[in-house]
Amino acid sequence: MHRPQRLMAAGLPLILLLAACGSGATPSPSASAAAASAPAPSEAASSAPSSAPSASATSGSAEVYDIKVATASVGSFLTGEDGKTLYIFKNDTVGSGKSTCGADCVGTWPPFTVESKDQLKPGSGVTGALDVITRDDGTKQVTYKGAPLYYYAADTKAGDTGGQGLFGKWFVANP
Repeated sequence: MHRPQRLMAAGLPLILLLAACGSGATPSPSASAAAASAPAPSEAASSAPSSAPSASATSGSAEVYDIKVATASVGSFLTGEDGKTLYIFKNDTVGSGKSTCGADCVGTWPPFTVESKDQLKPGSGVTGALDVITRDDGTKQVTYKGAPLYYYAADTKAGDTGGQGLFGKWFVANP
């Protein structure tokens, strides 16, 4: 290997480390490292959502998650933390209290989890019941009208709907 190539090869990990540490971005607690290995969405949303919900914390209490309705090219859909799109999985049986997205799929489809149902705050237009189920790993996954809710790891910002219709089984959660 030539000397300049060795220097570049040796410096690349340091550059990547510094870039990751200095970005100031904080990954979603649900998606974390999974986003890096997620497949690219087949089609990006053509417009941003009409509302951008966010999680808010009050001193001395647990974080509160505003569940809101947004609108983009796919129609109206629910959003969770940081205004990210929420999805349902057609393989889940509504009202069963179980998620069928196990260890092999949560990297791409992170479940929307909370510590308690009390952390959920439905916004205007969210007319169905919000609840939680206990997943096999003990975490509490949010449900809407009995359907477990998920994020799509390849959606990187509010308004992204890249998971809509994937594999004919994943769809935005309609209000």
